[in-house]
Amino acid sequence: MLDVESSQRVERGPSTVPGTEDLVINMGPQHPSTHGVLRVILKMDGETVTDVDCDIGYLHRGTEKIGENITYTMFIPYTDRLDYIAAPSSNLAWVQTVESLFDWEIPPRALFIRSMVAELSRIASHLLWLATHALDIGAMTVFLWCFREREMVLDLFERAFGARLTVNAFRLGGLFQDVPQEFLDDTRAFIEIFPSRIDDYETLLTENRIWLQRTQGVGVISAEDAMDLALTGPILRSTGVQWDLRRAKPYAAYPFLDFVVPVGENGDVYDRYLVRVEEMRQSTRIIEQCLDMLPDGPVSCKTPRTIKPPAGEVYHSIENPKGEFGFYLVSDGTETPYRVRIRPPSFINLAGLKKLSVGGLLADVIAIIGSIDIVLGECDR
Repeated sequence: MLDVESSQRVERGPSTVPGTEDLVINMGPQHPSTHGVLRVILKMDGETVTDVDCDIGYLHRGTEKIGENITYTMFIPYTDRLDYIAAPSSNLAWVQTVESLFDWEIPPRALFIRSMVAELSRIASHLLWLATHALDIGAMTVFLWCFREREMVLDLFERAFGARLTVNAFRLGGLFQDVPQEFLDDTRAFIEIFPSRIDDYETLLTENRIWLQRTQGVGVISAEDAMDLALTGPILRSTGVQWDLRRAKPYAAYPFLDFVVPVGENGDVYDRYLVRVEEMRQSTRIIEQCLDMLPDGPVSCKTPRTIKPPAGEVYHSIENPKGEFGFYLVSDGTETPYRVRIRPPSFINLAGLKKLSVGGLLADVIAIIGSIDIVLGECDR
């Protein structure tokens, strides 16, 4: 770990109190509220934050360079380890990026299953976010309740794909195999009870006076500042900007589905909470439509044994639970990509931490980091 005293990014300086100086402290990388291995260097004037810097890279694995040295198919499991809280979303972004270099026609059944699984991963991600975010602020019961429902989603993943966390759900051209009927039946059973469980979360939090004091007016950002910083996902939508790639640039089965993109007004921690809670309700609505509209037929198109995309470059992104998750891919016509670059929403959104935190209190930083909803797997790559 770097020596705080020798940090050249956040340095000690004069305090607003005569005869004193600002204090530079570390939060993380072992601190539980940093949600992984994030080190936040804080410059404090008493309890007030005057400067913030993030020290990342503790989880760096060179994923992009790995992708340039293995085949397109072999890279799919590596995407599980990016946003490992919502692994199917990362799978979907990669396979669709590669597929965009071909003129394949993905079977409709595969498109609907992809959308359904992506929304299940959104629910699983938001449940983990709400559980840990509430625990950071002091709400223990919500933590236990959210994990109860998240286990149900992970059970669904295990039944269909054989894994619970690093779920390898999709293949180039569609799916590896069809999902079992038990998966569809259990998914319908889950979405029947899940809305009432969301009501339970809101009963504890939405009008709770302690929750309101810790979240309303905290970590405020305007729509203009959010767009200037290229923030996406719930943090952008909480400012009132209705930008969701499922609507703006529809993919998979989303063009055939009816759902609402939730937005906030104030751009604070509380609005980010409300947006994600409503997104879980909308995900339930999307899953129900996928089950009702799921067509019969194959789940994969005919693909060559060796995947060699034509030479060219492409950028493709999807709306994962944290925001815009995309791949920039350059093909030279061989079995391995010439260049792979990842656009991770956690990395981009984390750049807004300083804007959100300066002027607030030390305790507010905890709530703000939780409201950004970062995962260091895709942040560090």
